[in-house]
Order: sequence, then C-alpha cells, then structure tokens
Amino acid sequence: MPRLDALDSSLPAIRARSGGGRFRRPVLLLAAAIATAVFTVGVGAAAAGPHGGTSQPDFGPNVIVFDPSMPTSEIQATVDAVANQQVDNEMGTQRYALLFKPGTYGSAANPLDFQVGYYTEVAGLGASPDDVTINGHVDVYNRCLAPDNCIALVNFWRSLSNLTINVMGLSGCRSSGNFWAVSQAAPMRRVKITGGNLTLMDYCTAGPQYASGGFIADSQTGFVINGSQQQFLVRDSSIGGWSNGVWNQVFSGVVGAPAQSFSTTPYNPPPYTTLATSPVTREKPFLYVDSTGHYNVFVPALRHDSVGPTWGNGAAAGSSLPIDDFFVAKPTDGAQAINNALARGENLILTPGVYHLEKTIKVKRPDTIVLGLGFPTLIPENGVKAMSVADVKGVKIAGLLFDAGPVTSPVLLQVGPRHAHKSDAGDPTSLQDVFFRVGGAAAGKAATSLVVNSDNAILDDIWAWRADHGTGVGWTINTADTGLVVNGDNVTAYGLFVEHYQKYQLVWNGENGKTIFFQNEMPYDPPNQAAWTHDGVNGYAAYKVSDSVQTHEAWGLGSYCFFNVDPSIHAARGFEVPVTPGVRLHDLLTVSLGGVGTIDHVVNDTGAAAQGSATIPVNIVSFP
Repeated sequence: MPRLDALDSSLPAIRARSGGGRFRRPVLLLAAAIATAVFTVGVGAAAAGPHGGTSQPDFGPNVIVFDPSMPTSEIQATVDAVANQQVDNEMGTQRYALLFKPGTYGSAANPLDFQVGYYTEVAGLGASPDDVTINGHVDVYNRCLAPDNCIALVNFWRSLSNLTINVMGLSGCRSSGNFWAVSQAAPMRRVKITGGNLTLMDYCTAGPQYASGGFIADSQTGFVINGSQQQFLVRDSSIGGWSNGVWNQVFSGVVGAPAQSFSTTPYNPPPYTTLATSPVTREKPFLYVDSTGHYNVFVPALRHDSVGPTWGNGAAAGSSLPIDDFFVAKPTDGAQAINNALARGENLILTPGVYHLEKTIKVKRPDTIVLGLGFPTLIPENGVKAMSVADVKGVKIAGLLFDAGPVTSPVLLQVGPRHAHKSDAGDPTSLQDVFFRVGGAAAGKAATSLVVNSDNAILDDIWAWRADHGTGVGWTINTADTGLVVNGDNVTAYGLFVEHYQKYQLVWNGENGKTIFFQNEMPYDPPNQAAWTHDGVNGYAAYKVSDSVQTHEAWGLGSYCFFNVDPSIHAARGFEVPVTPGVRLHDLLTVSLGGVGTIDHVVNDTGAAAQGSATIPVNIVSFP
C-alpha cells in the first residue's frame, strides 16, 4: 500500500455525513484515498490480574489487566470477546478498561490484533509509552449498520493511551497502518506508532468512509492519513506528515505539522490552522505500575509554550502518587461514600460502570485528582448536579462521562462557585477527556452541561452533546440550553466539541480566554423558526463571547447547521463577539450540511450565507 500523500486528488468527490450526528444528512465532501460474545471478566480483589501479584487494587470485574507472560492466544481471546460485545454497543451500559503491564505483546509470527469498541479504554501501565509495545494492531474500523452503510461518524466514547503500537500482522488493505477511524470523545494520548502509518479513516470497510472530529495529544506517529476527517485537533505531538484536510484541521505545538494554509478558498489549499506552540498545557494523569509492581498515578507537570510530546526526550516532568492515596470507587458506591472518601483527603478513581448519584459529588480539597477508568458514567438523580468543585486550585478531573438524568439538573459539572477567586496560574484546575451527554442512552435534561467559574482553568478535549439520535431524543424531551459556560478569567481550551444545544452552544463571559479548535453542530430539531428565535434574532450563535468581554482569542472554529425538521430555518450567525481590538478570531467557518437550513453570516454580520446542497464552507481567515 503506498503512503497516499496526495489523498485530495486521488478520488472524485464522494458523499459524506458530518459531525456528531447520525448518518442521515448528505454532505458533499472532498475525501481522500482510498461470534458475538457477551463477556464478563472476573478480576476481583483477591485476583491481582490474569497472572497474579498481590499489589493490584480491587478495580472490579471490568478492569482487565494483562501481563506479557500470558499467551498471546489468551490475550487475543479476551480482547476479541470485549470487542465483539462493545463494537455495536453505542448506548449500552457495559464499560471496560483493558490495561497492559510493561512488556511486549505479540510478535511478528503471532501479532496481537484487536478492535476498540464503545466505552473501552485501552492503556499501557508503563511510566512511558516505550514501556509497553503491542506488535500488531489496535484499531477502530467503520461501524456497519447495514452492508451498504458503514461509517465512523458515530464511533464515540473509546480511548487509546500510553503504549507503542508496532504495526504488523494484517495483510491487504489494512497492512499499511493502524486504523483509528473515530469521531468525538475518542482521544489518543501518549501513543507511539511505529512500523506503519496512522490512518484516521477506514478506507477498507465498504470503501472510503467518513469521520467527524478527533483528538490526539502527547503522541509520536509516522505519516498520518487524515482522509475524510472533517475536522481534527493534534496537540503537542510529533508526526511524520499529514495527508490532507477537509474543513478544519488544527495543529498546536506539533513537530512535523503542515504549514498554516487556511484561506477563504475552501479545500485548496487545505484548511490547516497551525500554531507553533501551545500556550499552557497539562497532560492527563494516568495509572502506571512501577518497577516494584506497585500501582501509582502520575500527574504531568504544567507546561508553557509547549512543543512536542512530554516523554520524547526522557522521563516526563511531573509527580507520582501511590494508589493508597486514592479511593477506588465502584458503581455500587453511592455519592455519600465517595464524598466521605474525598472529605478524608483521598483522591478518587472511578472504575468502569454507571453511577447513579443520589447527591452531588463534591470536590473540596485543592489538588484533588478524579480519574476515570473505562468511561465511568455519572447520572444525577432528582435534578442534582452530578459534580461540583469548590473554590480551590489545582483539581484534576479526567476520563469521565456525565449523563443527564430524567429530572432537569441546573448543571452537570460545575468547576468553582460563581465569583471563584482562589485559583493559581501555577497550579490550575484541568479537565481532560471529560464528556457530557443529554439524551441518547435515555431521556435526560440539564440546563447547562459544564460551567467553569474558576480562573486559569485548562479544558482539554471536551465533548458536550445534546443527543440527536438514540433513546429519549426530541425538542421537548432531551432539553438543554447550553453546553459550556465559561465565567472564569484566563481559561484556555483545546478541543471543544459542543453540539445540538437549544440556545447558545457556548457562552464565554470571562476575560482573556483562549480556544484552540471548536467544532459545533446547531440543533437539528427546532420545530419552526418561531421556536428558535430570541430578541428578534433568528436562532442562536454557536459561539457567543459576551458583549462586556475585552480580551478573547480563538483559532480554528467551525459551526454547521442541519435543520432537518424545518429546513427553512435560519441562524443569523455562527459566531457572535464584541467588536473590540482585544477580541480576535482566526480561521473560522460555517457550513450548511446538504443545504438543510441556512447560517446567514459567519461572525456577527460578516461572511456570506452557508447554504446550498453542495455543502461548501464559508471561510473567514481573521476577524475583525
């Protein structure tokens, strides 16, 4: 298989569908090249893992720990059984973490090849990605809902981190690279790819198909086949090249990134937004096993003006905490038990499963770590907040899915009380891979998904999704006003995906905010224009910076419409900001998907209307 450097011109235009939505909406897209098992694993308190060792905590039955001494056939059978259950389990309740202790898995003669399905975390347990090597593939392919309907647009809620994949073992179309054909909420972190390409689309299952948004950070890869990824963010990584772009490709602090080339002409040159450095970052905390076999959590250090991965030139900077400093919670633990542990000064690990919360989880202590394994899902009951953070500094929240409950919550996650002031720029609160869902799995309601009141916070890969498909979906059923409200000053965000909310998708009230990459779809389902109008304005902007804000800057922003209930609906604008020298937007666009609805202007009253069945974006390079 050739490297496919010039994917844009290798195929004619093909039909795609975009965003966090399902697969109902045609979009013209310049794309590019080319035995079900219900499985329960018992790894309990007494069993340290597949091959023993007494230092492993009780992570519960759905954390599966592999040791390199295990036969490859045994590992293969286990990961295949999980994949067979999870690859189509989009709205199910099963959750898994597949963890690999330091060592090498698979070989040229007997590679380890498996898929990653829904609600599955695959992670190495080394201090560095070099400590765990999988010879083979760890793939995500198109999901086939019918023989002629195979897509990656709904490949959500899965992750890959902290290991090396030495690509080998598959023949034919899949022999050239590791496939990671995902959309929102499917991060890749601290991953090293050797021996082949990394391909972000699946061009083998029913031909080239479509994906809509992804996130890579702190990783090192060879050549990346972007293909039909309509938008993507790569941050603080090293890549061996990038194939093409569709609408919005953003690179921040990436060695080997393509040059800046976003223009007012769609597609040619490719829509690349390239920042030489990332202003302020902290990587996600992670679980690892030290040389004595004991479990710890590593907390990476804060970085400023960062470039490339943290681990590329030796050990990453940061600190370690022993597992004994953590309360390891299970879905059978109620919110009161979790709060009692937090009050005792413990940090928190949430193991895989669905947590029904009778009261709010309250994080009150500075520098508390809340780390999820295997997409633990928090559902508030009786309209409470799922989690709140006090007016403290340095809290780290990572790897969680917040699911709205049947009674309206005012907010699902609140970071700091209103007018919080005890933040610390040298030790900010950070959120990594934190996802929100309103409806989809079940009817849910929440006025706002995430409110950030704390100053200096870092948001790193956030998907807030009012569901457009699944169970409990409808204009008056899964009600939700706004995905994200930022009230704190000096907040920096990387990878904001905010979709389908019923008013403003995002409201930014704080000063000196920065956003690097924003992807949005407006709500599909307003029943008519009168139902989606405010103050004489048609619709709501996707990205609203409040009129009083004096300083704000953002790069790589896209908003799309698909008003399938009433295609005559208009949104007056995609972005709405005060016109002042300190507020600057770079590389922004609007798109009408298949001409189903219209966005009249890109930002304020600037930019042509996004409309028409050809699905051509309207680009603006800078505003004002």
